[in-house]
Amino acid sequence: MAASKQHSVIPRREKAYICVAQPRKDMFFLFVRKFTSILGMVDAVPVLGNFSEVSEFRLLGFSEISHLHPLLFVVLLSLYILTLMANTVIALTMNGDNTLHSPMYFFLTQLSCLDICYLSVIIPNILENLMVGTIGISKARCATQMFFFLFFGVTECFLLAAMSLDRYVAICCPLHYTIVMNSRVCKSLVAGTYICGTAVGLVHTIITFNLPFYGFAINHFFCEIQPLLDLLCGNTFPSEIQVIVVAVFAILCPFLLIIYSYSRIISTILLMSSAENQQKAFSTCSSHLLVVILFYGTASSMYLRSKYTYSASVDKFLSLSYSVVTLLLNPTIYSLRNEEVKRALRKKMEKY
Repeated sequence: MAASKQHSVIPRREKAYICVAQPRKDMFFLFVRKFTSILGMVDAVPVLGNFSEVSEFRLLGFSEISHLHPLLFVVLLSLYILTLMANTVIALTMNGDNTLHSPMYFFLTQLSCLDICYLSVIIPNILENLMVGTIGISKARCATQMFFFLFFGVTECFLLAAMSLDRYVAICCPLHYTIVMNSRVCKSLVAGTYICGTAVGLVHTIITFNLPFYGFAINHFFCEIQPLLDLLCGNTFPSEIQVIVVAVFAILCPFLLIIYSYSRIISTILLMSSAENQQKAFSTCSSHLLVVILFYGTASSMYLRSKYTYSASVDKFLSLSYSVVTLLLNPTIYSLRNEEVKRALRKKMEKY
């Protein structure tokens, strides 16, 4: 009786320690088993449920500014509809105009489709949260949301790198452009971006949701990585290292390729004798470079930092910038700064 009474007053920190001290299966074995289950080799449903009694999470959203929910709902819904319309128009215009079937516009079409999907993973959840307040989300749905968030985000990182490679070949090797960037190469590059996105999304989601959670309240408006780390039982340092390693692969690797491509592009442009050719070359790259700065700037500020510098309010603001504002600006940047796209859009509007 005395022992049970003493156990009931264990502080929260000691409870976390006890949770970690409980025997668990080897994480590598779990990862292999879960990965093989995706290939249909074994049934891994029991594996997901072994490490946590938490079966549902609560998304707190913008609970600290509940009085602004109606205004935020109207603003975000308007931005969401506007972004969907802009990206859809850009994708249909590039796909339907024969003059816009070059590799650059093929990649832009893919980017617009990715932006639509990426936005649709997050915004409906935010709108629901703003309508009804704190909402419940099952563990399976939370894992699915995290996977698609990572999948589309990482795919876009590598797609931006593929687009920089396209600009590099177009400016630095113009005579070989049509041979190097043929239809097969472009499709292979896009397929590679989706493979990288799938791999990162699967690995990250599987490892994260096989860890034990002791809390269920996520201080965010969707299942983001950093808020989930706060709910892990015990020492979260290995999980933070995992996030940073994935971020280095998914953010820094393609970013370094972009930096290399643009260093070669700029050096080639500066060697051009004609000022007109220089201006034309810069104009074809400036839109992509601006999108890269916006996308990678917010992404790196979110994921390339320690949990100890994490702030829920700052993270929510960065997530909104990363997932809404940037994706809204993409079609605007590419349409307003590209004469061929503007010409194709005017042609489409004249038909209607």
